[in-house]
Amino acid sequence: MPLTRRELLNGLWGVGAAAALGLSPTAALAHCKQKLFVWRNWSGGQTCVPRHRLGPATEAELAEQIRNARHTVRPVGSGHSFSPLVPTDGSIVSLGGMTGMIDHNPETLEAEFWAGTRMSEMGAPLKEAGQALPNMADIDYQTLAGAISTSTHGTGVNHTSYSPHITGMRLVTASGEIMDLSAQSHPEVFHAAKVSLGALGVITRVRMQNRKAFRLREHMWLQKTEELLEDIPRLVRDNDHWEMQVITNSDYAAGISLNETQDPITPVEEGADEGGNEYVYWIEKLDKYGSDWPAAQTAILNMVAKTASFEDRVHDSYEIYANVRNIRFNEMEYEVPAEDGPACLRKILKTIKDRDLPTWFPIEYRYVKGDDVPISMFEGRDSCAISIHQHYTMDYHNYFAAVEPIFWEFGGRPHWGKLHNLNAAQLKSLYPRWQEFTDVRAALDPQGKFLNGHLRSVFGA
Repeated sequence: MPLTRRELLNGLWGVGAAAALGLSPTAALAHCKQKLFVWRNWSGGQTCVPRHRLGPATEAELAEQIRNARHTVRPVGSGHSFSPLVPTDGSIVSLGGMTGMIDHNPETLEAEFWAGTRMSEMGAPLKEAGQALPNMADIDYQTLAGAISTSTHGTGVNHTSYSPHITGMRLVTASGEIMDLSAQSHPEVFHAAKVSLGALGVITRVRMQNRKAFRLREHMWLQKTEELLEDIPRLVRDNDHWEMQVITNSDYAAGISLNETQDPITPVEEGADEGGNEYVYWIEKLDKYGSDWPAAQTAILNMVAKTASFEDRVHDSYEIYANVRNIRFNEMEYEVPAEDGPACLRKILKTIKDRDLPTWFPIEYRYVKGDDVPISMFEGRDSCAISIHQHYTMDYHNYFAAVEPIFWEFGGRPHWGKLHNLNAAQLKSLYPRWQEFTDVRAALDPQGKFLNGHLRSVFGA
């Protein structure tokens, strides 16, 4: 039976899924007399017990709450960042009551959304308006504000992250001022706010430059990782979007190409995402029972990879870009110069093998076009994004600690929403326009109302 992309990815990302997390000491506080609220991110790796949960219904209400706050205020988005951007003992702000499309312009192909809108909720209304986002990340659970604030991206050498597509936004600052930002209105703040980690204020609405609605054809195949690396110049030249998912403990990777098409939408077979195919079955069982015999595990994975096949899939762009991520994990991602991507990946794979690092998750490998946003990870250079993952029930520290110095060796910049161990001293040397951003931040929020401990370390405040 041919595999679907979602079956394969759910199998790859779901290997070894098992026990739920137990209560942490912090979570135990929820049972005390005060009935404190414990916030957790998606993976469960970040937690906090905030004094207040703010859920404003209007911008005016939000502005008043921020103006009156006497402690740290952090926006939470959907909680899909792995780095400690949110944790605070002050206030957390959810814009879950400020979602949906505000308006759109059929002539300029722009659309404005409330910033609390999840990316997964944007595709359908944009299609109805005849529009589509030019590119999307393969996870669409994030809120719009969270995605742009961390420079979230998809793949494609001619495609940037979401942030450069912003044509306007509204920001509530530490003083409670509501600022309309664009290239004409407060341009320095506007440019900095396109990627801000929530350190300039709370974004309430965003206007995006889109394109006409379109369909994509997804083609997927398995090939030896080294062969794909050798073929990268052709693969990125001949495809609108190309990436690979390197299957650890094997010699193979899944190549994935997405290209625009006018072909009709392919029907979805009933139960197509329920699994049950041989390849997913072998991946799950081999991890569970074969990890003590790595040579045999690799041999069997390689053998099964040779027999796997996939059917192309055609659908509206937003239906093709995103994938279901129903298995939780923690993640580290760095963006290295595009030309260094293959060498960096080879060294990571060698380190995993030589040091017998325990992991079963695929390594994600993508390309992103450079931009001119001050602290975007892609500022001033085309980049290769390489992501490593660990199942949420497994300790990730030794694995990530072994790989992170390899990223540093290649001048990598950490994804703001993923785990990393850099502070201002190292980060400012990676960003030529670092001072430009920090000057804007200090002017808008001199007392650091929007800075938690992590961001104070990041910005040296």
